[in-house]
Amino acid sequence: MTKQLILITGGAGFIGSHMVDVALESGFAVRVVDNLVGGQEQNLAHHDRNPNLTFEKADIRHLDSDAAIFKDVKYIIHYAGIGDIVPSIERPVDYMSTNVQGTVKVLEGARAAGIEKFVYAASSSCYGLAATPTREDHPIAPQYPYALSKYQGEAAAFHWHQVYGLPVNSIRIFNAYGTRVRTTGAYGAVFGVFFRQKLSEEPFTVVGDGTQSRDFLYASDVARAFLAAAESEKIGEIWNLGAGAPQSVNRLVELIGGPVTYVPKRPGEPDITHADISKIRADLGWAPTIPFEEGVARMMAEIEVWKDAPLWTPEKIDDATSTWFKYLGEK
Repeated sequence: MTKQLILITGGAGFIGSHMVDVALESGFAVRVVDNLVGGQEQNLAHHDRNPNLTFEKADIRHLDSDAAIFKDVKYIIHYAGIGDIVPSIERPVDYMSTNVQGTVKVLEGARAAGIEKFVYAASSSCYGLAATPTREDHPIAPQYPYALSKYQGEAAAFHWHQVYGLPVNSIRIFNAYGTRVRTTGAYGAVFGVFFRQKLSEEPFTVVGDGTQSRDFLYASDVARAFLAAAESEKIGEIWNLGAGAPQSVNRLVELIGGPVTYVPKRPGEPDITHADISKIRADLGWAPTIPFEEGVARMMAEIEVWKDAPLWTPEKIDDATSTWFKYLGEK
């Protein structure tokens, strides 16, 4: 019997590679498209020679609607895009091009192929400085170009649903973490920053006083939610996705263990992110399964992965975030 086929855009990335794992374990054949910017090839290395996984290196902005990668696909799970706050402030055109126009290219391929479900990976950053716990009907208030581009990509997906009848669902991810989280790039990924600092016996650079908290959800739990959204009979839905149990940066430091130095709090960042996950629990029967302590322990078991990550000092962070303070500071 031929396996049902899922196309995962950005499938060599952090969350995308966990999505590949979950889809294969669930009995699907998987096709991945990724441009491999950042050298994520190793994220799929454990699937070498798996006959149920195929890969194509491509930039989603350059996909034709009749591209072979869309052929015979049942579901598309769309993670491909670019992230981070500071680079989006410095290069807004790149973010709009990839996260909006690139999404439109994938939507057109999905429409031409007649796929059964398109699941968009949206971002909770669309809510801005949100009231918590944050529901799906919270006002939209993106604070920087990355947040805007992800929200516009989501708006495009639902426009294709409205106009063309494309079956679309969207999941607004809060704070995903786990093994394979990126080790390079602009300052901002707290786990990679802290792990590299621990390996170098340098103090953790904690923003503000460390009491700020994030709704961290382990990447495999994220992936299970996306598969449930693809397989669900529901169409045209938006779900918030987190653990529903925010963890402070100070708690993360406690779990990793080491000395601390403090850097200035950054404008435009919420003190807390907290997803109201009652809707996704009710609609999809999904629930988080990996406690924060277990997730951090899994990452610590592979801490050597971060040995070549950038080593951030307060001085380097000050330089890297100068644009952030320039454009998002008090007007």
